[in-house]
Amino acid sequence: MFDYSIYEQIERYLNNGMVAEEKAAFEALLQADSRLAEKVREHRTLLKAMRQHGQRQSLKHKLNLIHAEMEATAEAEATPSLFKTFWNKHRQTMAVAASVSLLSVFGTLWSVQQLKEPVQQQTARYVELRREVERIKKEQRAIIDNIIGTEAEKPAPRAARFSGTGFAVSSDGYIVTNSHVIEGADSVMIENKAGLRYKVTAVYRDKSHDLAILKIEDPAFEGLGKLPYTFKTTESDLGEKVFTLGYPREDIVFGEGSLSSSSGFEGDTTAYQISIPLNPGNSGGPLLDDKGNLIGIISGKQAGQEGAAFAVKSAYLLKVLGDMAGTDSTEVSLPRYNSLTGNSRPHQLKKLKDYVFVVKVYN
Repeated sequence: MFDYSIYEQIERYLNNGMVAEEKAAFEALLQADSRLAEKVREHRTLLKAMRQHGQRQSLKHKLNLIHAEMEATAEAEATPSLFKTFWNKHRQTMAVAASVSLLSVFGTLWSVQQLKEPVQQQTARYVELRREVERIKKEQRAIIDNIIGTEAEKPAPRAARFSGTGFAVSSDGYIVTNSHVIEGADSVMIENKAGLRYKVTAVYRDKSHDLAILKIEDPAFEGLGKLPYTFKTTESDLGEKVFTLGYPREDIVFGEGSLSSSSGFEGDTTAYQISIPLNPGNSGGPLLDDKGNLIGIISGKQAGQEGAAFAVKSAYLLKVLGDMAGTDSTEVSLPRYNSLTGNSRPHQLKKLKDYVFVVKVYN
């Protein structure tokens, strides 16, 4: 335990209040005393969180003043030209406000996580970050819409709010993706590389494993044909070559790497860690080994560490399918034969791409 004088030294060190000789002596002490170094890191994190809180409070006050000015303008029955003048006056402020809000939320979430005990399920943190960003985007769009809403009477065409990846688990139209991909969706569509597009509905969700089972509900659907891969029921080995297909953008993207850990984020035994660079649209994509066995479902990546990604193990997908059958007697007919084994990677991808879909969420 440190006395008050040590805390005073830490404050002066972090605020650049030490002379050069005192600073050099203090940094030498940090090198020798790991407990003191840890206390300095914790104090720096706390100060950073406090500064960010102050920035958010200042931003909130500024937005409240703008909102009050907007209400005063409306009460005075301002003409559309005055709305336009007001927007031109404040649009730079609004853009800066939106940017500061996003950066501040990311910083605060990171700081809080450093002071909390580790969570066991990686999906909670991914969903929390995405939801927070989506919430702020929605609030900023609402403010802008209130300013310029009188100039646009026609509703904008409905567009996809969020996209991820999914893949077939049976030839009769059952698709798997991440549960967080379809969170809050009014409707969901899937589309593959060949341009086949279908409406789907969520028939089962398991948020603890971040998995969702979708079913193609489209009069034009006639079946997907024989799936070329099978689902692995046993653990894969450390160092195995693995690959994935997904939709981090409109076109399908191939990624390849190796299985770098038999556990996921913070030791989660339901997932693998893999060394494949991924982006948000990869969520829900298939993870396969060299033989074309499906071994996992891409679920996310660790912020700030390129190439540290995670996938839910296929054994837990099979468990979810079993639980679904027990709940509503829906039996999913899984593929029994693997036609990818022994083929070159390009040949495997040609067979695989028709069963991997972009998942488009609308609301």
